[in-house]
Amino acid sequence: MAKGLFDCTGKVTLVTGGNGGIGLGFARGVAKMGGDIAIWARNAEKNAAAKAELEAAGAGRVEAYVVDVSTEAAILAGYEQLMADFGRIDCVFANSGASPRYNSIFDMPTEHWFAFQNTALHGAFFTLREGARYMKARAEVGEPGGSLVACGSLSLFQGLAGKAEYAASKSAVAAVIRSLAAEMGQYGVRANVVAPGLIITPMMGDPDGPVVQYLKGQYEPITPMKRVGAPEDFEGIGAFLASDASSFLTGETIKVDGGYMIRG
Repeated sequence: MAKGLFDCTGKVTLVTGGNGGIGLGFARGVAKMGGDIAIWARNAEKNAAAKAELEAAGAGRVEAYVVDVSTEAAILAGYEQLMADFGRIDCVFANSGASPRYNSIFDMPTEHWFAFQNTALHGAFFTLREGARYMKARAEVGEPGGSLVACGSLSLFQGLAGKAEYAASKSAVAAVIRSLAAEMGQYGVRANVVAPGLIITPMMGDPDGPVVQYLKGQYEPITPMKRVGAPEDFEGIGAFLASDASSFLTGETIKVDGGYMIRG
């Protein structure tokens, strides 16, 4: 019996790319509600630090695995280990991605296009598909429910010059989520997209450095909330989507952008 509206006790949430940035913010929200968390990411040292932080935040149990989601085989092996350790999966946040590198579509090498999609699109697809498979199997033996979440972006709504590989991956994953919502609803499983606005994360470098300061100068004046986002802004959405509080929300794209998209 849930102890509160956003209680995640007894629920297991997988977060890919969960050792930093948006993924860690999402996981921290689940941890604060007592949930169990599995992290998949490639850096063992960052994984260990994230594990300690999530345990301190209140998670029931945390396991961090070195998993590279750019291959289907690694994802299948990752789920096998997760199920051996936890015995169930209740929420999946397919968050792992890559950064676009080019400023023009004409500069983008073909190899980069395909390599980018291996993580950002194919990795997300296989991660969501296998999570859905376990949720369906559990529903068929009498325990329906589950939450599938993908990390989108505002490029779902706006074009990004030179960033076609990034925008294409996010748009495709959003279509996968809507398809999962249509197929998995009968099992009590919902599927949604979280679309961040500009979020300042450690991978952007020094928060007082020129890159971050330039971005803040560009976006803060035109964002209704008059600030850019931070990983902490995903704690609430993590708790909401992992818990039963979101049990009738599916097929949606939730913008976490400080109101950026309502301008003009």
